[in-house]
Amino acid sequence: MRYPGYPVRLAAAVLALAAALAGCSGTEGGPPGTADPPGSGLGRFYDQRIDWRDCGDDGAQCGTFAVPLDYSRPGGERLEIAVKRFPASGPDPIGSLVVNPGGPGGSGVDYAETAALRVGDSVRERFDIVGFDPRGVERSAPLTCLRGVKMDDFIAVDYTSTTGDSDPAEVSESGLTDLARLNRGFVEGCREHSGDLMLHVGTDEVARDMDVLRSALGDDKLSFLGKSYGTYLGAHYADRFPQRVRALVLDGALHPSAGIVRLGMQQAEGAEVALRSFVRDCLGRPDCPLGGPGDGVDSAIAKLTGLLEDAGRDPLRSTLDDGRRAGRSWLELGIHSALYSKGSWPRLRTALAAAVEGDGTRLLEMAGDLYNRGDSAEYSNYTSALVAVNCSDRQSPRDIGAFEKAVDKADAASPLFGAALTWGGLTCAYWPQEAVAEPEPLDAPAAPPILVVGTTRDSATPYAWAQAMARELESGVLLTYDGDGHTAYGRGSACVDDAVDTYLLRAEPPDEGTVCS
Repeated sequence: MRYPGYPVRLAAAVLALAAALAGCSGTEGGPPGTADPPGSGLGRFYDQRIDWRDCGDDGAQCGTFAVPLDYSRPGGERLEIAVKRFPASGPDPIGSLVVNPGGPGGSGVDYAETAALRVGDSVRERFDIVGFDPRGVERSAPLTCLRGVKMDDFIAVDYTSTTGDSDPAEVSESGLTDLARLNRGFVEGCREHSGDLMLHVGTDEVARDMDVLRSALGDDKLSFLGKSYGTYLGAHYADRFPQRVRALVLDGALHPSAGIVRLGMQQAEGAEVALRSFVRDCLGRPDCPLGGPGDGVDSAIAKLTGLLEDAGRDPLRSTLDDGRRAGRSWLELGIHSALYSKGSWPRLRTALAAAVEGDGTRLLEMAGDLYNRGDSAEYSNYTSALVAVNCSDRQSPRDIGAFEKAVDKADAASPLFGAALTWGGLTCAYWPQEAVAEPEPLDAPAAPPILVVGTTRDSATPYAWAQAMARELESGVLLTYDGDGHTAYGRGSACVDDAVDTYLLRAEPPDEGTVCS
């Protein structure tokens, strides 16, 4: 999560789907009293069944289903959504468990295999594990905004180089002009490469796609595991279709209502908490490049900050021949990427040790991993989709000055990450207003219990967001993991895993206030 030729493909998809849908008719899918009234024209979509085909030696099955590009015009253009399934391993399945890995922009098709390996054995026996690429992502009419070097420039803006000093919160007038140019250029690239699709990638529309998928799978109600951004998708689904909810696990929850600026500032605070946890652990190890057991966390972070400031003025050397310079921005992204999982901390210590010696290669590699940057200086469409969805979902100021004021506050609360993560939402100041969702509560009235999981030192989705999500959902139940890393289920806590597995199997959440370690 960063704050972080479509028309031809769409035409082909429309032609391919026309024959399949032309003869479909019937009532709108799902139980009565739902959001799609009779006569809405959506029956042809809800009447679909997926034509599964084998697509791997691991038992995987792949297929597609169709959705309208614009739900207000169901007779217009259509999108083809890619989906992958791993059938239940046992003889008595409950139904499907739909999974989403987050992002936004993460591929559910790719994640389905990982989820099938990470869920508990009892869950794997009773559920088909199903992942789909949301509209605009990977195999589902992928949205593209920038490519190659232009994407490098967009991701790795160096906020310090515009001033000549070491304060990332201060950007010169020419620097502000450059920031505005880069972010406008991203939006212009979306228009050029993706056309009207950029107006229809918001989470509410993806939630409606997921209900079409539920019907196509033959399930009366939805069972869902959403990680990170997937929690926001799950909350939108519950709010729009509360009567169609069976069990939703929202792990690593996003704030349900914060605007773009507030979201970036709070994410920076969470990253700072995670960084301090890493540093405390590092100082107790013999290979820590930031100091030893006798040093304090503040002094170690000061050393790290000094390293980044120096790199902002004079980039470190790198053995990568991909055009990137090992300046502050890329190094900072490399550090942030390692905070997503405690399992990455040894790699981060090694990378920082090399950086202290003047070599930024390893941190550059880690930063590329964070944004799905390939060896050939090409990206998946992850970043394009990520920014487009965020800007479609959240309200943003239209004045660059509002960001500038917010950065001053963010930098004080989170000196290492505050500026970058707050400035990172500036693209949304230029996003087409007609594509931005109006704020509304995600309270999902009358939904059955929904399980929200929050990690106390989560680097990407602060624990306070999980608390906010559980409060806003009328039936939200908060499960707390006192630990490190981004998301909790399937990451080594038997307490968390048992609680989630029990909930998925029986639709019975743990007691409110349960804390795992």
